[in-house]
Amino acid sequence: MTENSKIAWTDNTFNPWVGCLRMSPGCDNCYAAAIDKRFGGNHWDGDTLPRRTSEANWKKPLSWNRKAEKSGKRIKVFCASMGDVFDNRVPEQWRADLFNLIKATPHLDWIILTKRIGNVQKMLPPDWGDGYPNVWLLITVVNQTEADRDIPKLLDTPAVVCGLSVEPQLGPISFIGPISFNSGRSYPVTYLDFLDWVICGAESGPGARPYNEDWARDLRDQCQETGTAFFLKQMPGNARKGVIETPKLDGKRWTDFPA
Repeated sequence: MTENSKIAWTDNTFNPWVGCLRMSPGCDNCYAAAIDKRFGGNHWDGDTLPRRTSEANWKKPLSWNRKAEKSGKRIKVFCASMGDVFDNRVPEQWRADLFNLIKATPHLDWIILTKRIGNVQKMLPPDWGDGYPNVWLLITVVNQTEADRDIPKLLDTPAVVCGLSVEPQLGPISFIGPISFNSGRSYPVTYLDFLDWVICGAESGPGARPYNEDWARDLRDQCQETGTAFFLKQMPGNARKGVIETPKLDGKRWTDFPA
């Protein structure tokens, strides 16, 4: 659930559980909630807790790992499209099982995308250290308010690769400094000096909100200034795509700067 993902920036999608609570303007037209409802689920916006997926589903990443090891080509896995790894309604044991699975699949690059960066540090496993080598940590920000609030929290969280999903993008976003970390450090630079990857895209589906293509152009230009990888997932109607890049994993990270 799901193999060979249709999401352009990943190879496969893995959902350890299904269910979430809307917590951002970006959630208003949540596709995952609509899918859950279509199949008779009720795991969004109510008292019903997330549903853990089947054991057969949990075995799929082990198969992908064997395939990646044999081919010598790493496989990117998006986790999770139908929930949030750092949802505080999820039992701790489920999350521990997920991190054990991630450690057991070193030939996969796990892209964990969360809207709950404020929960992350207290929910990471004890052996996280500076980040598991096969985990990319991304957060969703859809407007300037979320960017200013949540990027400092992301930059204070150790990760081998970190980045943003600006989708659905609901307005222009500037990453120009000076920037401040929650830990108190401050630098006269742009957030992008510390980020590896920025994904952006318009909203799609019924009720999609208006999108200005200049918002994407501006993000692209800002990323080019710092050499940050940029990925334009979709424009309105999903008819046009732009520069598609993935992190080279050799850029500056926040740990490269003096405390």
